[in-house]
Amino acid sequence: MLIARVRLMKRNLIMLGLVAVFIFVAGPFAANVVIVRAAKGKTYSDVGIIPHRRVGLVLGCPKSLSDGKPNLFFQTRITAAAALYRHRKVDYLLVSGGDPTGLKDALIDRGVRAERIYADYSGFRTLDSVIHAKEVFGQAEVTIISQEFQDQRAIFIANHWGLDAIGFKAQDVVSPETHFREHFARVRALLDIYVFRTKPSFLRDRVARVELADLKSALPIVPSSSVGPVDGEGARNIVGH
Repeated sequence: MLIARVRLMKRNLIMLGLVAVFIFVAGPFAANVVIVRAAKGKTYSDVGIIPHRRVGLVLGCPKSLSDGKPNLFFQTRITAAAALYRHRKVDYLLVSGGDPTGLKDALIDRGVRAERIYADYSGFRTLDSVIHAKEVFGQAEVTIISQEFQDQRAIFIANHWGLDAIGFKAQDVVSPETHFREHFARVRALLDIYVFRTKPSFLRDRVARVELADLKSALPIVPSSSVGPVDGEGARNIVGH
């Protein structure tokens, strides 16, 4: 009896080990393949050849690190967004996530006119920022501005929600910790879309410091009768959280 129990425990441990391998190795690998394929041919690094889009979505992050040093991810995204605006590859910038106020101030310092910048104060995650661009700010197409790894993940989400998105690649930053976390962020993105059918945060009263009526006068709005992704047949569905 004791020997049988020991064998059962060993078998269970082996199974747990296999599950752990899948979660921490196979899962990130599979998620990476799916997301890279979804964004293939949709990311650009040359401001001269990227197509014009009326709105650029700047995915934010904190302006400073926990030790007080400047966040290079923040700085390079501002540089990329300002370059697109300066070369007239975007007409408006929508800043979302991290520190929208800091993003807006930094863009103004780089020569972007204040009235050309709108802020999403509810972009707590990449998923929120991307879906808000369509469902709250009424856009049918956007240029996503971030490092390539986040551009790809955002485009994957946009594809599912029927938002025509391309990405402009800000200069990458050497950060092993950030790139390691990205593996699991990609797994979560797939789970959000295919398993949990995650609904974004829609805190409309905190989305923008301008009234939606004013926003509509500046940005082209696409009518939307419901909040939901586009499925394989192109139908729109209400999703649960």
